[in-house]
Amino acid sequence: MPLVYACVAPHGFPIIPDLSDDADGGFATREAMFALGERFRAHEPEVIVIATPHGFRVENTITLAAVARGAGTLHWGGRTLEMNIPVDQSLTDEIAEFARIRNVPVAMGAFAGNRRDQSVIPLDWGVITPLWFVGQQKNMVGMGHVLAHIFETPEFEETVPPVVIANPSRTLPRSTMVEFGKAIAEAAERDPRRVAFIASCDWAHTHKSTPAHDAHPDAPVVDQMVVDALKDSDPGSLIDLPDDKVQNAAIDGLWQTLMLAGVMDLVPMTGEVLSYEAPAYYGMIVAGFEPDERR
Repeated sequence: MPLVYACVAPHGFPIIPDLSDDADGGFATREAMFALGERFRAHEPEVIVIATPHGFRVENTITLAAVARGAGTLHWGGRTLEMNIPVDQSLTDEIAEFARIRNVPVAMGAFAGNRRDQSVIPLDWGVITPLWFVGQQKNMVGMGHVLAHIFETPEFEETVPPVVIANPSRTLPRSTMVEFGKAIAEAAERDPRRVAFIASCDWAHTHKSTPAHDAHPDAPVVDQMVVDALKDSDPGSLIDLPDDKVQNAAIDGLWQTLMLAGVMDLVPMTGEVLSYEAPAYYGMIVAGFEPDERR
């Protein structure tokens, strides 16, 4: 069936209450993510496809996690959050098939066991942060126990549906991200379950100077361009963002959002921006997309 919901979600993990009381200043984002989580769960997704810029990547490909589970740990201010989630094998393979038909280079990535049902992949904050809000907000058992779960199958309460994890290489043309998004939509159409898509994105990282980046005046300019595109339900327009502004603002959300544009080429959706703020040095946007009722 067609995708039932999509969103652009930030991954600045101090917004998770389990990790930070003050959200590193991002209180509006935290509240918007709680609201997004409620909307997300109301659509009762049975599988979640999530695209992250920070996970295991292979140059010149889009890497899909070909594993049984993913697990990872986040640390902030002396606190720790762990997450351990199932990875959906059948939809992962369907997306890879449709991507290859569209000439999108795909790598099937794994870690640990050589058998797929005994293999895991490390989770990054780009996956953990959005899933914490769309799941049941629990501190889930992490990588330290994931192998026991795979091999011994103990009693284990899942808090999110199975996921598909995609990691884009920025060396690919932007148009490839759009084609991959279409492959996601095509695979979802074939799958009998309710599928949702998350574009895990933070935006300009140059609002303030940091050891990694100098502050740049293009930061608020680019963020506003993204907000406007999402308010217009037109993420595809971002394919024309000038390269110099992308570099000056140091955004990491463009590639995943262009995947959303590809999804929306086949599943028309209307978006709503729930929040935007840049409380630290990077911008965060929360936006949800509902399929058009006309379909």
